[in-house]
Amino acid sequence: MSFISNLNFKLFTLVNHQITLSICDEPCFCLFCVFGDTDEISMKEGDSVTLNSDLTEIDYDDRIQWRFENSLIAEINVTAGSFTVYEDVLDGRFRDRLKPDNKTGSLTITNIRTEHAGVYRVQINRMSIMFFLAVNEEISVMEGDSVTLNSDLTEIMNGVWINWLFGAEITSLAETNRWDDGFSVYDDVLDGRFRDRLKLDNQTGSLTITNITTEHAGRYYLHIAPRHFSLNQSLKAFSVSVYDSVHCCGSTEAVIRLVLSALVGVATVILLVYDIRSRRAEQDQAQIHDCMIRCMIDVISQKKKKNVFAFLNICAVY
Repeated sequence: MSFISNLNFKLFTLVNHQITLSICDEPCFCLFCVFGDTDEISMKEGDSVTLNSDLTEIDYDDRIQWRFENSLIAEINVTAGSFTVYEDVLDGRFRDRLKPDNKTGSLTITNIRTEHAGVYRVQINRMSIMFFLAVNEEISVMEGDSVTLNSDLTEIMNGVWINWLFGAEITSLAETNRWDDGFSVYDDVLDGRFRDRLKLDNQTGSLTITNITTEHAGRYYLHIAPRHFSLNQSLKAFSVSVYDSVHCCGSTEAVIRLVLSALVGVATVILLVYDIRSRRAEQDQAQIHDCMIRCMIDVISQKKKKNVFAFLNICAVY
């Protein structure tokens, strides 16, 4: 079990340009609590998402601070009567997108994009709530092949802990950290379905699954955190689907096959028409040849010493 901090956690997962909100109502001491049986809200990319402060009303002495990673993005100070939005931080990625609620302290992010994925935290006096906004990547792979789940890291920095998790039960598959140079692969979990199939890159933290089968399909999570579990954490999700060679056609491949089949059909029709016309032309040539021979025979047998017009007239009869 991986300890994070004594915080309330909420998880937003961007799945196929949709965001899923999972809520853990009780204080959590582990990452796994985030993925329990919870209520879910879905919305499309480009819509708005509200990070709830869990307050019904702001008290007169409340001070609320919203942070993305380590950057302050919004602040409500009731005592000072100030409501401030720092939307120009982080190269302006939040510009014209942040809307704090001056009654509850909740924060709404409009027109949300993948660049807004990361860790959010609201500090209300002494209480903290953390939100993980994770980007989900969909991967489709043929059974028997290998697939690499990329961490998007070029190198694991000192003091960084990486943990790969799988499935609804959030089973740990592999982990590495830079403060004790530990690299562990737990391929005997889940009745050994991953045995001799997991390869962890000790430079980047990416995870490769070899000789994949349908029992390896599902949701994988990558949790990256610094040694002391500060705000600079990230959570990434991968939805892996596995298809066999018999049912290997995706929508794109099906369209390509359909187009190729149509082209083959058109080519076949063209060749067939050409063959029919060629045969008819040969038959016409043969008939003309026969006609000329018959004409010549008739001319000779009748001993008609006519000019060429007589010859043509006889041919016309045939």
